[in-house]
Amino acid sequence: MKVLVSDLIAEDGIKKLEEEGLEVVIKPGLSPDDLKLVIKDADAIIVRSATKVKRDIIEAAEKLKVIGRAGVGLDNVDQEAAKERGIKVVNTPGATSISVAELALAHMLALSRHIVEGTVSLREGRWEKKKLEGVELFGKILGVVGCGRIGRELAKRAQAMGMETIGSDIEGLCDMKAIKDAGIIMVPLDELIKKSDYISLHMPLTKENKHMFGEEAFEKMKPTAILINCARGGIVDEEALYNALKEGRIKGAAMDVFEVEPPQDYKLASLKNFIGTPHIGAATEEGQLRAGVEIAELVAGSLKALKSA
Repeated sequence: MKVLVSDLIAEDGIKKLEEEGLEVVIKPGLSPDDLKLVIKDADAIIVRSATKVKRDIIEAAEKLKVIGRAGVGLDNVDQEAAKERGIKVVNTPGATSISVAELALAHMLALSRHIVEGTVSLREGRWEKKKLEGVELFGKILGVVGCGRIGRELAKRAQAMGMETIGSDIEGLCDMKAIKDAGIIMVPLDELIKKSDYISLHMPLTKENKHMFGEEAFEKMKPTAILINCARGGIVDEEALYNALKEGRIKGAAMDVFEVEPPQDYKLASLKNFIGTPHIGAATEEGQLRAGVEIAELVAGSLKALKSA
């Protein structure tokens, strides 16, 4: 059986597939048209976030049985089209949870202590010690919107730094026992928005939550509040965020994800109270190793089960 790897995964994952006797074809960076040709005789495809396995790609695949996503979100996979064709979709929701949670915490610290602005000023030969007075995370309230694996990992780390953690589960899908064990106090979303000093988003993008954080939410937030989005672009209305930051209606924001990636003419980056990273939440050596091995095991196991059925 042939497995197409269209986004690079850890070498240990490739070895795992080969050890299972699978033919592995590694073709990263394919255009949609080229992908349609290459996927024709593949029994499985493994992707990360770059490859979009949409309906037309799935329909071009004549033998496809399994789609493996090395990561959490499945918004780059047309699950409905896969279901119609009887194609199994698997992913690794827990593999990079710590990686993303740590990045969210890093953004909180970087904004609170002006780390980016301080670095830039030093590079430009300026010594702005008095200007860059920050705030502590200790004693502040962190609001976690979406209390799945990543949200809970962030909450644990925030609590270790002396923060109070509250949460909101807008989809009603989270494990309430795990949330309680993580020490998160659940509150309605509106209360979380008004009460939090930091708000960190950790949910998939859906039609229902697109631009959920826009003008209305920013009007309710504290003027000293900071927004973090390491989840999915589109949950935040970026135009509304720009206006709120520029006008000082909220204190700061950090984004690892954007509606259009890479962003074009990105004016948010011109603001000193904004920092961003290029969708690197899951990009750690440890996280990618776990994701690569786990997705290889899932894909190999799924193909083996289908073969013996």
